Amino acid sequence: MTTAPACLSHGRDTITPALRAAVDRLDHRSRHQAAYHFGWITVGGAPTSADAGKAVRPALALLSAEAVGAPPEVALPGAVAVELVHNFSLVHDDLMDGDEERRHRRTVWKLWGPSSAILTGDAMLALAQEVLLDTGLPTAAPAARLLARATRQLIHGQVQDLSFEQRSHVTVEECVDMAAGKTGALLSASAAIGAVLAGAPEATVDALALYGDQVGVAFQLVDDVLGIWGDPAVTGKSVHSDLRSRKKSLPVSHALNQDGPLSDELAAWLTTPGEPGEEELRRVAGLIEGAGGQDWALAEAARRIALAEDALRSITLDAGARDELLALGRFVVDREV
Repeated sequence: MTTAPACLSHGRDTITPALRAAVDRLDHRSRHQAAYHFGWITVGGAPTSADAGKAVRPALALLSAEAVGAPPEVALPGAVAVELVHNFSLVHDDLMDGDEERRHRRTVWKLWGPSSAILTGDAMLALAQEVLLDTGLPTAAPAARLLARATRQLIHGQVQDLSFEQRSHVTVEECVDMAAGKTGALLSASAAIGAVLAGAPEATVDALALYGDQVGVAFQLVDDVLGIWGDPAVTGKSVHSDLRSRKKSLPVSHALNQDGPLSDELAAWLTTPGEPGEEELRRVAGLIEGAGGQDWALAEAARRIALAEDALRSITLDAGARDELLALGRFVVDREV
């Protein structure tokens, strides 16, 4: 059976020529910045082979077509489109979060300024819909509608995430709902868009979308754990990056909602002004771990993957593609912490 890393590598190799062709449609400045963000060129424009990310979403899109008996080429425009939307959100995320590095390289906003980052992200978002609608397939409009709805939900999740920064208390339920929008919505669309383009029955599309939604929440749970305890060599971000910005991520939210001195101390720290040092950040990470934030997040991620697997088993799918979808889901929660 194909391993998840091999599946991701195959998906990335499959979509890259079409993704490059799509990005070539952009104006020169946006094209240059997008190509740099994707890891294709250096700041000066020389070709490079920098880390382009895991490409989970395109892999899901291609597999969702195969799962319903269609060739993966049917899903190629959808795979390109979801990757463009994902990277639109990353370029904007880096600016909103003040992150100066992604995948061990300077971020677009840090190199070219906030305005350029906004415009480059917007260009990729518009291009995603154009790529879908240019296929001329009768299923292109439903696929574009699916992606537009997922993008709206993604943005809503980002709005919630920002609003949490201004609040002293956020419930775990609110945090999970935010993750379902911010991360789950696009993964849900990715897992369904190939089946939509292939004209699969509604019940099949819905089950694949549910699988993607659950994988998305699991992905965010693990990502939040990595944002606190992850190895920078693996994550590409500075150590304790989420804590440095006092982000109310899922492990933090869980820890805050526990009774006890650890939660009280964490709550007090979150409202304390000033730039925290490394020793302070290590202490706060220990508070969250002591209050059960890390253990809960990893256990909840595993529970979500089990729900995703149940969704896949509820419908008839190509056995090989289903196995690869199952492997991808498990890969999400097995990333190194």
